[in-house]
Amino acid sequence: MSTASNKVLVLFGPTAVGKTATIERLASDDRLHGMPVVVVSCDSQQVYKGLDIGTAKPGAAERARIPHRLIDIAYPDESFSVGRFVELADKACADALAAGALPILSGGTAYYIRAFLYGPPPAPPADPVVRAMLRAELATRGADALRRELAEVDPASAARISPADLYRTTRALEVYRCSGKPLSSFAPPTLPRARWNTLTLGLDRPRAELYARVEARVDAMMAAGLEAEVAALRAAGYGPESPGMKAIGYAEFCNGGELTTIVDAIKLHTRRYAKRQLTFMRSLPGVRWFNADDYVGVVDTITGWLLETA
Repeated sequence: MSTASNKVLVLFGPTAVGKTATIERLASDDRLHGMPVVVVSCDSQQVYKGLDIGTAKPGAAERARIPHRLIDIAYPDESFSVGRFVELADKACADALAAGALPILSGGTAYYIRAFLYGPPPAPPADPVVRAMLRAELATRGADALRRELAEVDPASAARISPADLYRTTRALEVYRCSGKPLSSFAPPTLPRARWNTLTLGLDRPRAELYARVEARVDAMMAAGLEAEVAALRAAGYGPESPGMKAIGYAEFCNGGELTTIVDAIKLHTRRYAKRQLTFMRSLPGVRWFNADDYVGVVDTITGWLLETA
């Protein structure tokens, strides 16, 4: 079986749903006739070096079996934009196809997936100078002052962005200061990009089952040494202000408290994140949804798509 030169499989779902297990089965499935696969990670936190346990990053053995791209490409104190993701994902997919492999764009960062399918948002790119000014103002004026400013210049974004989400708050102000226009005025693209022929599959589970898997994953992360991993990152100079340290599983440690309280907070925040992921993902058109245990349905759909002419 050979894939058309622009076919990309997009496989996503909420955290802990079972995407990795599905990909591992695909990589060794005879129905793909030995076609190798390359995973293009669609995870906004796995891009960061050192954030391994808390992001469920694939280990060395897994990456030896199945090539992974867009992992460990930034330091935790670096900003990583959705536009940069699309640029690198495009290259990774093109390289995989040129080598005769099937690229599988997979992960749980839904707005990265949308940007890959439809193109990145048209808002101005990050401005390091303005961003540094806003960080300084956050420290001196405080979050409440910046929230009030955002409510004045961009009430639609202020209503949409959680008060606790300081990254998106400052990003919205950055866009306004750079362009003179509110972030909410930059409508995201609505037509799929013509570059790729994509099959988009979503994996899901009953909510109680998914939440139980989330809690089991957090317990496994703690047993694997998440607390020590965070301590090493803090010792290396990465703190709450670092973009990578804002991830669930890291921010809770930065906030301090008893270990049991931190673990409970990670579980709660991960469950809420999984719910938000599904809400966003279900808003994307053209997705074919499967129970994560329905591997036969998944692989039958993929093989049928691969046989279609582009």
